[in-house]
Amino acid sequence: MTDGRKYIPMEERTGNESIVYFTREISPEGIKKAFEKVNGNITGKVAVKLHTGEPNGPNFTPASWVKEVLDTEECLKEATIVETNTYYEGARYTTEDHLKTLEINGWTFRPVDIMDADGTVTLPVKGGKWFTEMSHGKTMIDYDSMFVLTHFKGHTMGGFGGSNKNIGIGCADGRIGKKWIHAHEGGGAWSVVEDELMEKITESTKATIDFFGKNITYVNVMRNMSVDCDCAGVAAAPVVTPNVGILASTDICAIDTACVDLIYAMCEEDHHAMVERIESRHGHRQLSYMNELGMGNNRYILIDLDNNEVRITPKQAVEGVKPFKLIK
Repeated sequence: MTDGRKYIPMEERTGNESIVYFTREISPEGIKKAFEKVNGNITGKVAVKLHTGEPNGPNFTPASWVKEVLDTEECLKEATIVETNTYYEGARYTTEDHLKTLEINGWTFRPVDIMDADGTVTLPVKGGKWFTEMSHGKTMIDYDSMFVLTHFKGHTMGGFGGSNKNIGIGCADGRIGKKWIHAHEGGGAWSVVEDELMEKITESTKATIDFFGKNITYVNVMRNMSVDCDCAGVAAAPVVTPNVGILASTDICAIDTACVDLIYAMCEEDHHAMVERIESRHGHRQLSYMNELGMGNNRYILIDLDNNEVRITPKQAVEGVKPFKLIK
């Protein structure tokens, strides 16, 4: 399936199932509750990949929440937050400006490793159709494990931004890797779009997760979900999609697929903006291509951490969601 506009419901998918954990508790405690189910292989020198946001952005996961998680989880007490500079010119384009933005947004409670500040490293892309290698921030290979803590939301070009986008764009360096993903040779800076863009993001992600192997895990926070990425900062479209909860898995395809399923499980009034954004940008191709590349399963068992770890459906997970209210 290569049509990134088309949503494939669970009953039409085939293959193995992975475990995805879910809690409705949107807080530092909720993040910890979810993370503790999937952190068994997070050891050694740990990189925490998240989106630190444009200056004063209203929607990214609050730095104070992340601080609480890192300070209290034993395997994260010495972890380093990692980022790369942006491809577009703005407040995170240069390392100097990026450091200023980190201070504005409250991330100075720990050093942040801007991985491409002093160069790049290329890692192989196995089985890709667009790339044989991807250019990353140089220091990414200094880490033994990676905890991918993602603010799930829409995305101007990707349709949605989950763990796949967080790594695929966020670990590619700002001058080479991101250009390979976004621009055709001799074309415009943003000339790669739709299915091709989703596939290139995903191949970039594959290089990272192949490097870390089993020593990588994922938590997605479905809160303050604008249809625009945190890259938009204060200019992001107002949020209209209800807050849902927090998900965790060791399977990147399963966790992003589950988040999209939860969006689709909402009523039309609640999900119309996000569905339009995902479909109009061919975002579903992120999910199907991850599955095709063997990066994970698009079928999963959803476990309710709030109710004795019973198995639930996406529809049950979003029952009773309330109209959006900003969580600071």
